[in-house]
Order: sequence, then structure tokens, then C-alpha cells
Amino acid sequence: MNKINAVYVSLAALVVAIAALVMCIVCCNKGGNSVSVEQALNENPEMIIQAMQNYETRQREEAQKRAQELLAQSEEELTKNPADGFLGNPDGKVVLVEFFDYSCGYCHKIYPVLKNVLAKNDDLKVVAKPLAFLSPMSKYAAKASLAAKEQGKFSEVYTAIFEISGPLTEAKIDEAAVKAGVDLEKMKADMESEKVNKALDETSNLAAKIQVNGVPTLILNGKIIQTLDEGVLQDAINQAK
Repeated sequence: MNKINAVYVSLAALVVAIAALVMCIVCCNKGGNSVSVEQALNENPEMIIQAMQNYETRQREEAQKRAQELLAQSEEELTKNPADGFLGNPDGKVVLVEFFDYSCGYCHKIYPVLKNVLAKNDDLKVVAKPLAFLSPMSKYAAKASLAAKEQGKFSEVYTAIFEISGPLTEAKIDEAAVKAGVDLEKMKADMESEKVNKALDETSNLAAKIQVNGVPTLILNGKIIQTLDEGVLQDAINQAK
């Protein structure tokens, strides 16, 4: 939740809290006990705090429920889009979805974790969904890997890009792709194809639909896993088997 949304939620909670308190006062006055709002606030400040906490808890629970519904409704798009690249076993029984950005520092931190769990779980498939919003090179890298998929080299280029040292550049990405065994001329042509651009747009639209608010976002069995820890991720994979 960004700061502006947090402020709106807090203000809404305050309004609800005050309204609840006023209703209590009205009921109290009807019973013959006259009490002012000021007096009630002075005597029961915790009522405002409790009402705000209850409201925020309810909002959070409703948001989580809605997120689960959206994930369930989007299962086919998440796990079975033929336009997506993947890592690991193409027929893996356990399917982990990763939304990421090649320019994202935390995505670079999760990369070796994914590499390790893939090595340890031969029944794991990682569906890789690149987003392109952090830098101009994000889009170039995303298109390069999706174009490499047309040559059967998505996972190789995905790996090669994440192993680039320092800031991404077109030259570094091209060099990494060539080392991964890609025909560079064909890759560059495919990067501008309708198919590749459509795949990138579909990923962006899906991320917005299911409210992916940051990267990396990992989804397994319809649940978002927020971790960079290999042990936590492995436990989730074990439970999914």
C-alpha cells in the first residue's frame, strides 16, 4: 500500500470510528443519560483507536480475500499461457510463477534462490513473467528473453541476463544472448514482432489485474509467497507436492 492510500485508509477509519462513537452517544442520550462528544472522547479515547484498528483489519482481510479470488480466477493465465517462458521441468507437477523485472535488485537476489530450488526439485516448473517498468533496459531485456524463446533459448538468456555484472546495457544483453547460443540477428528481429510485444503486454495487464504491486512476486498454488529465503520457498514447494 503506498503512502497516499494509507492516508486515505486512516482517514476513512477515523470517520468510521467517530461515527461509531456518535452512535453510542445517541443511544446513551436516548436512555436518559446525557453525554457530549467531547466528554465521551475524553473519557474513552481508546474507542477511537480500537475502531480504527478494527476498520483497518477488516479492510486488510477484505483485500486479501479479493486477492485470493483474483488469483483463482487467473490460474490459466498465470500457469498455462504458451507465450510465457519457463525454467525447469516443462511438465513439472509443481508450478511456481515469478513476476520480475530484469533491472530489479531484489529480483537479482531471488535469482540464485530460484536456481538452487530448481536444481533440488526435478518436478518444478517456474513460469517466468517479465515486467518492464523500472528502466529502459528492463523492456529491452524482457523483449530479448521473450524473443530468445522463439529459438528455444528463454531459460538460457534469462540466466545469462541475471548473471550480467553491473547496470544492464543493450551491448551487455546482446553479448549475453550470443554466449547463450542465440542468433542475435533473429533475436533482434523477433524483439519487434507482434508476438513478443503482445506477450509483454499480456504479462503487464495480468500483473495489474491481480494487483501485483512489486517485484519479485512469487505465486504458488494460488498464493503469493513473499520471501527471498530459500528455506521458506522450499517449504512452500514441499507443501505443494
